[in-house]
Amino acid sequence: MKDFKGKVAVITGAASGLGREFANRAAALGMKLVLADVQQDALEQAGFELEKTGAEVCTLVCDVRNEDEVRALAAAAVTRFHAVHLLFNNAGVGSGGLIWENSRADWEWVLGVNLWGVIHGIRMFTPLMLKQAQLDPAYEGHIVNTSSMAGLLNAPAMGVYNVSKHAVVSLTETLYHDLQLVDAPIGVSVLCPYFVPTGISQSHRNRPDDVRMEAAPTASQKAAQAMTQKAVESGKVSAADVAKMTFDAIAAGQFYIFSHPGALGGVATRMEDIVNIRNPSDPYAATPHVRDALKAKMGSGPQDQTPAA
Repeated sequence: MKDFKGKVAVITGAASGLGREFANRAAALGMKLVLADVQQDALEQAGFELEKTGAEVCTLVCDVRNEDEVRALAAAAVTRFHAVHLLFNNAGVGSGGLIWENSRADWEWVLGVNLWGVIHGIRMFTPLMLKQAQLDPAYEGHIVNTSSMAGLLNAPAMGVYNVSKHAVVSLTETLYHDLQLVDAPIGVSVLCPYFVPTGISQSHRNRPDDVRMEAAPTASQKAAQAMTQKAVESGKVSAADVAKMTFDAIAAGQFYIFSHPGALGGVATRMEDIVNIRNPSDPYAATPHVRDALKAKMGSGPQDQTPAA
């Protein structure tokens, strides 16, 4: 997909972070925007500011965990702009801590947004885009699913997040192959950002009541939150930088998008562990001070073994 002007972009998680920068970039390229987010005030502000630049914008509050709300998002896009050309399944949340300490609510929230949000997006929008392609021989579409370097690596004390993002990589690779199988004019990319300054370390601010935390965070959860926030806030590659990389990749038909290609050394090591049938390498081998800081924040000795609710 090389021509963006006048085309329609649908973006989830559009009120802040990467989603907002995708919207800014799309507007600058002359696209029409359908923006979705759970945070109504921030979403309305984003829509207002983008409209002031001359962009045509439709906003809809949408919890991507909910199939019906994503279906309504697709319907709103068709009703307002009569087409969808570019889909960003971008909404995401974070959670950390020792994996046995994560509650069922933690799992339901993170998998609900990070994985089921992408699943619902694919199920609701791909058939719509395929139908458009049947009606218009010149149609070009593209789907970008936001994963993470955590979809290719497995840092400790990030288990729920790692699982959700690994699933998104697998889902997106399969989507690519399936669309190739039916000769669809729809490109696919998986975005794997590393530590980029966004609000994901504070995503609990929008955590719904039905998956709220019932207990105080454990030492490992506090430690993971603090370490992630520090890493994210110190990131040198901005969300705007990643948005530019992403649109360049879409135009080039590039599948894998990495904000920090230098981190691929860890991916290579992991693949070598697998093909050589050796135990997983220490992800902090090159940065032992990070592992030591995490352990220090957690405190010494084994953690409480009682399963989380």
